[in-house]
Amino acid sequence: MRLLVFLTVSVLLSSTLSCTYEDDNVQLGEWTPKAGGCGGIFFYADEGPLVIEIEKQDLNKTKSSTALRAIFVGPDRKLIQDLWIPDDNIPQGGGTGPAQSLILNAEVEHPGVYAVMITVANDRYGENIIWRFRTSCKKYMIETSRGHRDQHHEEPIVLHDAEREADLCFLPPDNTFSILATNLADDVESLELKDAQNRQIAVISVKNDTAFYTVDEGTRLATPWKLHFEKAQSKVQIQGVTKWSVGDESNYFHQFPNGAFWTPSSESWFSVQSNRWLLTPHNRTIFGDQGEKKSISFKVHNNGIKANQITLELEFPNQKWDIQLSEEKVDLAPNEEKEITLNWIAEKVDQVVHLRATCDDYSTYSTLYAKAGRIPTDSHIDIPLVLKPYFQEHEQYGYLPDYPLDNQPYFNIDNRPFVRTEDGVFSLKNEKWDNVQVGSPNGSIIAFGADGDVYTLAKKNDQAVLLHSQDGGKSFTSYDIPGSSPTSRFDIEQFSGHNIPAGPPPVTRYTQRGADKNHFWRRHGDLELLIPKKGSNGIEWKESILISEKCLGVSSHSGIPSSLVSLGSKIFIVWGEVSDPEVSKEIIPGVPVYVTSYDIATGKLEKPILVGYGAPPNDVHNIPGITLDSKGFLHVLTGTHGRPFNYTRSIEPGNINGGWTEAEPVMDVKGSQSSQTYLGLVTGKDNTLHLAFRLWRYNTDYFPNNYFASLAYMSKKPGEPWSEPVLLVVAPFSSYSVYRHRFTIDRLGRLYLSFDYWSTYWFYRNDKKDRKRTLLMSPDGGLSWKLADNKDLKTEIR
Repeated sequence: MRLLVFLTVSVLLSSTLSCTYEDDNVQLGEWTPKAGGCGGIFFYADEGPLVIEIEKQDLNKTKSSTALRAIFVGPDRKLIQDLWIPDDNIPQGGGTGPAQSLILNAEVEHPGVYAVMITVANDRYGENIIWRFRTSCKKYMIETSRGHRDQHHEEPIVLHDAEREADLCFLPPDNTFSILATNLADDVESLELKDAQNRQIAVISVKNDTAFYTVDEGTRLATPWKLHFEKAQSKVQIQGVTKWSVGDESNYFHQFPNGAFWTPSSESWFSVQSNRWLLTPHNRTIFGDQGEKKSISFKVHNNGIKANQITLELEFPNQKWDIQLSEEKVDLAPNEEKEITLNWIAEKVDQVVHLRATCDDYSTYSTLYAKAGRIPTDSHIDIPLVLKPYFQEHEQYGYLPDYPLDNQPYFNIDNRPFVRTEDGVFSLKNEKWDNVQVGSPNGSIIAFGADGDVYTLAKKNDQAVLLHSQDGGKSFTSYDIPGSSPTSRFDIEQFSGHNIPAGPPPVTRYTQRGADKNHFWRRHGDLELLIPKKGSNGIEWKESILISEKCLGVSSHSGIPSSLVSLGSKIFIVWGEVSDPEVSKEIIPGVPVYVTSYDIATGKLEKPILVGYGAPPNDVHNIPGITLDSKGFLHVLTGTHGRPFNYTRSIEPGNINGGWTEAEPVMDVKGSQSSQTYLGLVTGKDNTLHLAFRLWRYNTDYFPNNYFASLAYMSKKPGEPWSEPVLLVVAPFSSYSVYRHRFTIDRLGRLYLSFDYWSTYWFYRNDKKDRKRTLLMSPDGGLSWKLADNKDLKTEIR
């Protein structure tokens, strides 16, 4: 068969090119049924040409432009092609548009698992397009995994091809599960369920365009199973495949609530689920000077339900060079993993090696790029840092520092950095990072007293505790926080530039008391101030002080600004409250933001002062932040959700009752580019305010006719207006993203912005078993930025 395909693809949505693929020896298989949703495809490819044709049709149900993006990567996630199929330019309501297609192709020299990621501009759920593909590869698996929703995760498989029959092949769970097929074609009377040996399991009758069937618990001998449709039109939900039980703690990917794996042919099925994350990371880039001893670790993981032996070997795409592999065979129990290492001596030229892992009939590889010379993060980098799919900080710069990347760094009074991990506290002493095991964290903040003592919050079972170290973080003593419930959330005073608590840092406790089913983000509860003090038996607690019964909550994943700061014996607290949703936005334009103070010496709690609003109202995203400068003036930013932050300052230092400046937006409220969320706020030694936040951008050169999330920065010098926003990081994908950023400052006034890019797309996030944060650092008050290296955290004040 001679394959000759002519097509038009859009590379940047604004320009097109004509592509052809012709090869007498390459045959493409049948088209898969048309389907909705986003996600991707895995291909288990042998040596030779790998060709994939993808076709898309717009449903034209909305006004938005819906271009399909296909990102083609190798087993080591090296980008092969990144192409677009443009919108068909048919207006809303114009019906299903014509088929448009593109071709992806690669010459496979080293067999392994290739992948294509599918996203759609302005349609992260894939509801306004249908797509299908055909390929020269005999083994492939589809993973339906859309953008996230703020609800329990489900990934229904949507078939949209009523002109043909089709099978939906899936891996059935061993426990009892149900199958629900809705939106079936009118004349379909039944569905047939069979196993991989074509033995009939059930004939499922259809009533009112719906079929439902429950499969009893049992051993599934012949897998995958297949659900046969006479007409391939349906929305299909299968427990354990497309939807998962709340609280499902299974460690096996095919039961874990992430992506829905399926294929229209049992012949194309291969064991991608049980071998997911077999070898990670997919690639590593390591720099070294000639003669320098180097090593790097990879993880071998068994994601299956039986013990397996994994064979490891090295393959050289170019000239063979001297490198040692620590182990050639690894035996792993289910859900077990083990580190293996590669060791070599750096040369004066770049070198490459593939590390292959084989488990039964499944084999793939990761790649090590051993580069000559020093890592390019020693100096400043060009801003913004433009992330690309599968090509982020490490791939671009070899960013792989020695310091811990679990969370953001905090700096004690000697300017030593501390980092909270999932079970301990790391600290740097004499150029060595030490980890003290202290148990599960209750937040990521590490706080300090004026005497140099170290504090952090933790959990022991369901009990909240305060950990206290009097020896610079070498050991910690645990103290229960009285009156806490398992659902309480906490904040502790963090250093934001000039605040230093006289004693142990104060703590706030938020306990949710209610939620509004008619207003998703309207949640409220009690905010209490907890004051620890040193006593003869260690830390003792004063009686809790109720601050508000209508508090929206505390910041947890992005921004994490200070909610309380100390000046002398006074503690200043900021929070947002819920309001009556029936009151118009002209009267209550946003979340009311209040400030109060408590004097430890006198025991006096001041009456709350309303200092501004953060739009929109009743939105738990709108967490405010407070900081103070060297003169004692208080500075507050109201949190917002997709609106400009509002800024206000106390008229008198250290006094909330002396008046406040009128709260004013830090950006143009009429601008379409002023969509801020998740503030991080610190104050420099010169009293400059520094602000980090997520900022939406629309219709730029990065993503024409679309929007994306950037990580941005602004500053305000005393007596001057706020600066224009500077983009620090650009997302690799359009649509929704967060950066889970945290903004801190050291005792020298240097800025540290820790972030973990989080894409809305499950397919991209599922592909990485382990995620680590990235740390940007500015030594000059935000004028320049760099990827922090090890020496950037080693400036201790003696």
